Amino acid sequence: MYLCKRIMDFKIIHIEETDSTNRWLRDYTSPLPAGACVVVADFQTAGKGCGTNSWESERGKNLTFSMLIHPEGLPANAQFHITEVASVALCETLDPYINNKVEIKWPNDIYVGDRKICGMLIENRLQGSVIKDSIIGIGLNVNQREFLSDAPNPVSLYQLTEQETDRDALLNQFLEAFERVSQSKTTGRDYRERLYRKGLEAIYEDRRGRFKARLKNVLPDGRLVLQDEMGRERAYAFKEVQFVIK
Repeated sequence: MYLCKRIMDFKIIHIEETDSTNRWLRDYTSPLPAGACVVVADFQTAGKGCGTNSWESERGKNLTFSMLIHPEGLPANAQFHITEVASVALCETLDPYINNKVEIKWPNDIYVGDRKICGMLIENRLQGSVIKDSIIGIGLNVNQREFLSDAPNPVSLYQLTEQETDRDALLNQFLEAFERVSQSKTTGRDYRERLYRKGLEAIYEDRRGRFKARLKNVLPDGRLVLQDEMGRERAYAFKEVQFVIK
């Protein structure tokens, strides 16, 4: 299933500052290119993650961007496939830089160990029963050396490697990976093999309180499946359960 045309068709727009690159793409009034489009900002004043989460990013240090794609005939009930493609592409982009395993914390945070290196916010617009277009917002910690907010567990590529990384080269590598992964027949399997905590007993919290469980699977519709200590399987939609991380 193809989510975008060839990488050479991506139009990349650089801007100095915006409140949110997702919002910039969503509200931009001038005609955008017919193909996929990427807007990259040196600084976001109100970068957002999923829900009410905010994103701390030092000016000119990280990779904050959004991409607009037009999936080809992707049914609305299969929209989680976009999350799978973007998440796996980010992992494959970071693999050559990091010795430790790069994993996906459901649904689309990218983790190294127990620390978050990348977050994502995906907004889909429907046309009938298919996805008309999708805006994929990504905040990747690249060259930031310290984090000052109360975010519990951020980490940057610099903190892991002690080296500066060229952000433009990293963006191009991600776009190449995104194209490759979007055409792969194993993306769903690759996503599940990358899952943070898969098969491990850990602490989670839902509306009834904290409990121990093992992460078993993620269903095609994006729901997380946990198996509790009694052997019962519990399926959760996004925001219905939290990972408890020390």
